[in-house]
Amino acid sequence: MAFERFPIRRLTENPSNILDRQSWPATLAPVATILDHGLDLGLATVLVGENGSGKSTIIEAIALAYGLSPEGGSTGAQHTTRSTESVLADHLHVVRNAGATRRGYFLRAETMHSFYTYLELNPSTSRADVPFHEMSHGESFLELVGDRFRGSGLWVLDEPESALSFSGCLALLSVLKERVAAGDSQVILSTHSPLLAALPNAQILEVGSWGLRPRQWEDLDLVASWQAFLASPERYLRHL
Repeated sequence: MAFERFPIRRLTENPSNILDRQSWPATLAPVATILDHGLDLGLATVLVGENGSGKSTIIEAIALAYGLSPEGGSTGAQHTTRSTESVLADHLHVVRNAGATRRGYFLRAETMHSFYTYLELNPSTSRADVPFHEMSHGESFLELVGDRFRGSGLWVLDEPESALSFSGCLALLSVLKERVAAGDSQVILSTHSPLLAALPNAQILEVGSWGLRPRQWEDLDLVASWQAFLASPERYLRHL
């Protein structure tokens, strides 16, 4: 059997640092599922679910456990403003594929503005950086993805659709699809967007009070809700 070339094969609880199941975030069902049973990862994984379900907590912990900066960036970034991350990363064990790259990048919507400032204050020594603050939110986000998501690596994104239009989401999908197709990169993202949830060949996990459950795109509550609204928006608007 050939060795996989993407970075993370599996997540488990760190056996030397067990998290109290009565304390947060272990009280979140999806987090407890990972701690109790582990989670196998493939080339692409998409987490979907309601606000507060635990998506971002899991995404953030994966990024930190891999060695990425908690507020965005690569393994070498040291950007920090106000620490809000959970302790989950300290209790996770990342099972890496042998010989796979250790490169990666983490992008989270809620810290992008301050992260652009960090990049401006810490420019690359080899080239001029993109003038992020001189661009729109969506333009700067796509420029950053296009500039950083190159070659093999782990690409982690937390709700990237907040910066993007419909066409912007399609552009992001194009980049992620290309990275996944290479076979030596891995994408893990959380989203409320049915468009981004359609990332080809991704494992889709619906996050909620049940924990984590694999779903097909067409069976997602997210997709059904958008389809129903677009078919008849007045049915929803009259109840607001």
